[in-house]
Amino acid sequence: MIDVLTTRYYYLATFLLLGVGTYMMIGNRNIVKKVIGVNIFQTGIFLFFIAAAYLDGANPAVLTTDAPHVSPLPHVLILTAIVVGVSLTAVALGLVVRIYDEYGTLDADVLWEVRNDE
Repeated sequence: MIDVLTTRYYYLATFLLLGVGTYMMIGNRNIVKKVIGVNIFQTGIFLFFIAAAYLDGANPAVLTTDAPHVSPLPHVLILTAIVVGVSLTAVALGLVVRIYDEYGTLDADVLWEVRNDE
């Protein structure tokens, strides 16, 4: 068990990030903290894909063609996902500002009660 944890520590970090992100999305009432939780969860997914694509001793694909090389596809996909994630965060924080201007609070439970009263 210790060998698995010491050699596959990136998977442990992945599950830790996924757990922290899930807890922040479910356990917090503040909407900004929920957005931060989504970003932490997203970072865990990025780490998982990058770790899955890692080959020990392999070279980048742009330097050699005959030696063992790492597939660039997961890295390109994650780069695209990072751009989408930043855009998603910007839109979410814009909505958070609009919600605060409209209702004067960022507490999800209070917003839920206000929404049910309308």
